[in-house]
Amino acid sequence: MELGTWDGPLVDKLSAEGFRVFAIARQQSVSKVPSTCTPIPGDVLNAITYKERIPAGGVFVHLVGVAHPAPWKGALFQSVDLGSLEQSVAAARHAAAQHFVFVSLAHPAPVMKAYIEVRTKCEEIVRQSGLNATILRPWYILGPGHRWPYVLIPFYKLLEAIPSTRAGAVRLGLVTRGEMVNALAAAVASPPTRLRVLEPAQIREVGSGAMKL
Repeated sequence: MELGTWDGPLVDKLSAEGFRVFAIARQQSVSKVPSTCTPIPGDVLNAITYKERIPAGGVFVHLVGVAHPAPWKGALFQSVDLGSLEQSVAAARHAAAQHFVFVSLAHPAPVMKAYIEVRTKCEEIVRQSGLNATILRPWYILGPGHRWPYVLIPFYKLLEAIPSTRAGAVRLGLVTRGEMVNALAAAVASPPTRLRVLEPAQIREVGSGAMKL
């Protein structure tokens, strides 16, 4: 697992469920790795620095990305999001990972075109890797620091009730951080054969326990 947005809660949940968790972290950040997992010092933009330490045959969860995505961060999306994904896939293949988990983004969407373009490229790399993989496509995740969209929930419900806007509202639906963590953990526990894609509605269902993988 590479450390990212949901690192602490996800690490805690996987550890509580009996998984042995490893986390890739920069040397200066090793001390910040949750005590429930084993740190692997390395640079996520250079697989050579960590690939030999990844246990063979495991599940590789990629959570690296630019914090607080914005339209003016296109160059960062290319160097960090795409760059780290390419290195993660190379490392996972080197370790003969049985399953690769990647958090992408719901699309198509009317905004964040540069971000969606990079995430789509990442998805294609995962598809072409030959790895069994799960791709999760949330749109907006509600949680600490991201609570204001809760006011949009009634608006979403209205759009979902109107036939002409239902598909778009469902495709770009909101998920909570808890649902996202639960869906990630469920994906780790249930490796697919070839490729599995979870859209926002499925993330909510899996994350709430309403659907099993």
